[in-house]
This record gives sequence, structure tokens and C-alpha cells, in this order.
Amino acid sequence: MLLAGQVAIITGGAKGIGKGMALKFAEEGCAVAIADINEKAGVQTAQEISEKGPQAAFFRCDTTDEKQVQEMVAGVIKKFGKLDILVNNAGGFSVPVPIQNLSVQEWDRSVTLNMKGVFLCSKMVAPYMIEKKYGKIINISSISAIAAGPPALHYTGPKGGVLAMTLDLALEFARTGICVNAILPGSIRTDMWNPQLPPGVKPDDFFKDLGKMVPLGRVGQPEDVACAALFYASHLSDYITGDRMLVTGGLPLNSPGF
Repeated sequence: MLLAGQVAIITGGAKGIGKGMALKFAEEGCAVAIADINEKAGVQTAQEISEKGPQAAFFRCDTTDEKQVQEMVAGVIKKFGKLDILVNNAGGFSVPVPIQNLSVQEWDRSVTLNMKGVFLCSKMVAPYMIEKKYGKIINISSISAIAAGPPALHYTGPKGGVLAMTLDLALEFARTGICVNAILPGSIRTDMWNPQLPPGVKPDDFFKDLGKMVPLGRVGQPEDVACAALFYASHLSDYITGDRMLVTGGLPLNSPGF
């Protein structure tokens, strides 16, 4: 197993891409701490993992709150005895809005939601990883960070910021044994798309049409992102830091926008 005996924190791990990564890591022998504000789904995911054998625990945590992040990381160390991997996945998609209609409040909300947790969680885990001279930090950005689609500055801006933070942290931690990399998902089928479903259109039809804009001909699944995260989390990537991986089905190759 690629992650046997390791411990990972996955923020936003209760559902969607985060859950996909939690399940994949557990399959590879990793103990998983799911940090999320969705207690019901988080507990269910942890139970689903534990029923298959690997250790898992849910920690209710708003990753934009410094005290909660500090307590969550301390709780993970107390329960599992160590920490090897951090996946900064918590965030949120925003419905496209032209800048002239974008409120300052929505801008501030999205920047906080998508960037502050990366800062706080990385800051809090750093001492533990530096002490043991090993760690993997994986930041979930977005294809939107490098290829804008519909007007959504309040989403593309923060996700571009996550990519920039990845490079900065990778250089800062390079001599400490901590590798920091980013994953840029494209169109991945999760509940985050629900606000964009047109009235009366069935989800299957929506995602089938969306997949036609992808070079590989389909939208992605959480499993697709989980496999990329597994590579970055494992010893297979020990000589890789400051890298980014597009999990997009080929986007933005030959794409009219998405």
C-alpha cells in the first residue's frame, strides 16, 4: 500500500472531491482525519472508512477560524500520534457574476473561504512536519486559476492565489523535507455544480453536455482527483515540489470555454 502507516488531514473531506480522496487514501492504508463543517456527512464518511478497516475520525472544523484549526490539528496529533499529509481541499464554488454586479461582501466571502484555510492549516501543521523533517501538503486549486471561463473573478482570483501560495510554501519548506504541490481540477461531478443546473434539466443530461466541451469527452469524478492526490501524498513524489497537476480531461486544450 502506498500510504501504509501514514496519517492525513483532508479538509472538506465529508463530501465530493474531499470524500473521494479520503476513501482513496484509506484504501492505501492511511489513517484519515476528515475536517469539515458538515458534521452529518463527515461522520458518515468516517464510519464508511472505518467499516472497511482503516482508521478514520471526523473533526468538526471551520478552516477559516484560527482557533478551530489549531484545535483540530492538535486533536489529530493526539488521536493518531503523528501527521504526515495535509490536503487543503475545503473551499467553495461561486456562481458566475460579472464584476460590475459582484458585491464586496461576496468577494470577501469567497477569498476567505478559498484561501484562508490554506494559510491557517499549513501554518498549524508546519511545526509537526518540520520536526520530523517530512510532510506532504496538497492544495486543491482549480483549472480556473489558469484558464478563465464565465466571469467569476471572486472564484478565479482566490484559486489563482492558492496556486501562488503553493509555490511560495514549496520554496519555504524545500529544505525541511516538506513537499508542497497543487492539483487543478476541471469539471468534476459534485454537488458544487447544483446551483448552476438549469431549471428542468436533469443532472445526467447537464453533465453529458458539459462533458462534450472536455477533450476526453466526459466530466471528471472525485476518483480522478483522488488518484492525483494519492501520487502527491505518496513516496512516489518525494522529489517533486512546487508542481501543479491538471486533472481536467485535457482542458484547456482546444476549449471554447467552460
